[in-house]
Order: sequence, then structure tokens, then C-alpha cells
Amino acid sequence: MRGLILSGGKGTRLRPLTHTSAKQLVPVANKPVLFYGIEAMAAAGIDEVGIIIAPETGAEIQAAAGDGSAFGITIEYIEQDEPLGLAHALLTAEPFLGQSPFVMYLGDNLLRDGIVNLVDTFRTDQPDALILLTPVPDPEHYGVAELNDGRVARLVEKPKEPQTDLALVGVYMFTSSIFDAARSIEPSWRGELEITDAIQALVDRGLRVDPHIVHGWWKDTGQVQDMLEANQLILDDVKESIEGELVDSRVEGRVVIAEGARLERATVRGPAIVGHGTRITDAYIGPYTAIGEDVTITHAELEHSIVMSGSSISDLEYRIEASLIGKNVRIGRGPTLPKAYRFVVGDNADVQVL
Repeated sequence: MRGLILSGGKGTRLRPLTHTSAKQLVPVANKPVLFYGIEAMAAAGIDEVGIIIAPETGAEIQAAAGDGSAFGITIEYIEQDEPLGLAHALLTAEPFLGQSPFVMYLGDNLLRDGIVNLVDTFRTDQPDALILLTPVPDPEHYGVAELNDGRVARLVEKPKEPQTDLALVGVYMFTSSIFDAARSIEPSWRGELEITDAIQALVDRGLRVDPHIVHGWWKDTGQVQDMLEANQLILDDVKESIEGELVDSRVEGRVVIAEGARLERATVRGPAIVGHGTRITDAYIGPYTAIGEDVTITHAELEHSIVMSGSSISDLEYRIEASLIGKNVRIGRGPTLPKAYRFVVGDNADVQVL
């Protein structure tokens, strides 16, 4: 069995971060989102994984994930020239996948319980496809499945009047029959080959599509609020580990302080994580905060936020909360009088000043 992880796409909903970095490499609890999918594949015994990449971000993803040896697998990179839909990405990977059954995993998704049991079920029951579903309060925003006698009877993409609340999770398991199904469909109004249409083609041909209801949490990290919620969910499971240096500092709850980090006159209240080489001085780090590597925080307070590597935050009068701060960002108070705000802000940024 092989694996396919989709890591193309432009990540427009995470701009301005994705103007300079692939959305799948934005960290959750100090680990790129993409790595969670790779680790899920490895844990399920899938040791040959193809990763779909876009021309714009492919080199960055290859540099981060490498040849897969760090995860105990082998990785092959497959370039998708244009983002023409999930079914198009699947067809692009057909030479790699061949006749092997496979797992398709969207690279910006997180599935708490992994896929080990799901892969075992797929191997044992041998359906033509296995799709993951979860109840959602707003099914009109998702691909939705309608069931009949425990089998998938109909799939509808973003229905105006949903007949069910079961949304498709971004993990699918297929046999090679999906390729002919994908070739048989036409592009949607978005100009894309939709995976829901390809799965519906399997159903229409009388092939067996089994559903699996996900009861643990699942998260699509496509937007900033999603990233922060995913960060919270991962940190909820973190185990305390203090390897860095604490000087006149206090740590409360489940906190990870990486080796090489140094805290002076600081308080960190968990769940939280502080990366290697980070310096936190005269500062407060509140729950559900992930601080990356080589970050400097002085005379500031943060809570429920993600700060990526190399950034510096200092001398702030008010607390930072619910924020996603990119790499090598500088946030601080300027020396000029009278007091004023000065910004250099990228495209599509959201700045709120209270």
C-alpha cells in the first residue's frame, strides 16, 4: 500500500504568511502541519509516499521533508503544474501509485487518532474506496455524504440544502479503480476535477464505497483561526518536558521547554511549548501558545498564539493574543514621540489595534 499527500495549493486564506512560505509548513505546536500527515503514514506501515507539490513551493517542501529517511519512509515528489482539483492531483500521481491501493491525505489536515486503524480496516474489508466523514454544524461549506444501509449513496459538494451533516474529512483510501472514475468526470464550475465527483462515479458504477465516521477531532488548517485551534488541540495532549534553563522563572501546567531555551524572570503557563534557542525575559507566556526556535521575547505577554522561528517581540504595553506571527518578524515599541503606530504590512493582512 502506498501513500499520497497533497501539498500543492496557494494557501490564499493564510496570506500574508503564504506569500513567502508553503501553507503546509506553517507550524502547529512547533511542527509543520505536513509532518503530521507524513508521521501518520509511517505509523500505519506505509513506507512509500508521494507528495504532490506546486512549482512555487515545491523546493521549500522538499528541503523540509527531504527523502523521507527522517520519518522511516521514502518520499517521491510529484509536481502538479496547476491546482486543477484533487482528482487532477490524483491523476498526476497515477504513474507513482500504479495498481497499488493507497491513502490520499490532504497535507493541511490534522487527524488526532491517525490512520492506523483505518488502514487496517481498508486492508481487511477491501472496499473500492473508504472515505472519512465527521458531523459538522455547517455542512453547506463541505462535501457532504448521504448514506444508505451503511454505504455511501450520494456525494454533494457544498449543498445549499444539505440532507445530512456528514462532511468529508481530508483523508481517503482508494484502489486503482479511482483513476478511471477521475478520468470520466468533467471540471466543476470552479474549473477543477472534484474528488467528490470522482467518488460519485465509483458509486454510480456500482462499486463499493464504505464510510467511516471520525469520532476524534479532525482539523483543516486552511485559515488562521483553524491554525490556532489546531495548535490548541495538539497542545492539549502535550506532556511536560523541561530541558531548557530556568532562571528566576516559573512554569505551571504541561509545558515543554526545549533544550537550549532560556527563561529569565518569566512565567509560562501551559499547555505551551518553547523551542530551542529561544530567550524569554521579563515576560508572560499563557496557555495554548507555541513559541518557535530562536525567538526573543522581552517585556511582553502572549497567549493563545503561534510565533514562528527567528522572531522578536519586545516592550509591549498590552498582551498579544489569538495571533499567528511569521518567521523573522520584529514587533516592538518605537522610540519616537509623540506616541504613534508605524506599520509595514503585507498583502491581505489583518491588523487590529484596541
